[in-house]
Amino acid sequence: MSIVASEPVPRPGILDIAAYVPGKDHAPGVARVFKLSSNETPLGASPAAIEAFREAAGHLELYPDGQALALREAIGSVHGLNAANIICGNGSDELLGLLCHVYLGAGDEAIITQHGFLVYKIQITGAGAKAIEVPEKDCTVDVDAILAAVTDKTKMVFIANPGNPTGTYVPVSDIRRLHAGLPKSVILVLDAAYAEYVKKNDYEAGLELVSNSKNVVMCRTFSKAYGLAALRIGWMYGPAAILDALNRVRGPFNLNAPAIAAGAAAIRDRAFVEKAVEHNTLWLDKLTHAFETLGLKVTPSVTNFVLIHFPDVDGKRAPDADAFLTSRGYILRVVKGYGLPNALRMTIGSEEANRGVIETLGEFLAR
Repeated sequence: MSIVASEPVPRPGILDIAAYVPGKDHAPGVARVFKLSSNETPLGASPAAIEAFREAAGHLELYPDGQALALREAIGSVHGLNAANIICGNGSDELLGLLCHVYLGAGDEAIITQHGFLVYKIQITGAGAKAIEVPEKDCTVDVDAILAAVTDKTKMVFIANPGNPTGTYVPVSDIRRLHAGLPKSVILVLDAAYAEYVKKNDYEAGLELVSNSKNVVMCRTFSKAYGLAALRIGWMYGPAAILDALNRVRGPFNLNAPAIAAGAAAIRDRAFVEKAVEHNTLWLDKLTHAFETLGLKVTPSVTNFVLIHFPDVDGKRAPDADAFLTSRGYILRVVKGYGLPNALRMTIGSEEANRGVIETLGEFLAR
């Protein structure tokens, strides 16, 4: 005899998902707040992108181009890619969700790493599949651990390169070795949200690997270096067959017209992006040196944030530092949900914000 539920019930597993919690953005009772919790650029958006947005706002009665052709062609032009192999979405989060929706189901597995972006597990579980977490080495993706976890149930592998919230990266040689060791039926997902900031000769975002493979995709975003986080623009470069499958279920107007216009203008303003990266490179070194001088451990970063580890001493741990910083108006990212309970992630901000955090942490540690 079947039992009739008294209300609608989600699929098994959905209510086991811990909803994503963004970085906090306010400090109660503080007059001036420096938000350094969401990896937003302190330089804002390109003036060209802002002007394109304003122009598009004059035609809000019209549907956007469902193919986002102007944006895809701009991306292709800048990166030397075929626009036909690019798909755009409402942030890269949407594209990651589409991948899971199309290629994962009950009984499937997808591999994630110990400190990987929380959205991966959410989307995998939401698709009815199982997320298999493998350990990292010193907050860095371990290729051998991933390969050891592959089974006949594995359908996808997610790599944030560079990693978030760690800031570390995997050299292109190891990414190629990982790909070579995967079955051809397994999709390797390279999430390169912070690629613009990387200044390492042995790093590659994934364009070449995607171009020469049938089971690799690369995701990028306009939310970081381009300063368009409010518009939620993401893009993916991938094989034609995979993109064809995603486009069959993608919402017909998943990217709005002002976002398409602003994104196309932003990616072509190379001077503005270079300015943002230059500011970041300068302060990445300065902040790392300053925090280490204070006696704190900093995970080596190639991104626009640093992961700061605190002493395991009463009154000096990460939650204590977070409370002290917040009371002074400096909001960093708590990363307990990433398996790092005694660390804080700090976005590289303006000179004023950066110097303020250095000074405030000095006061905190000297108490």
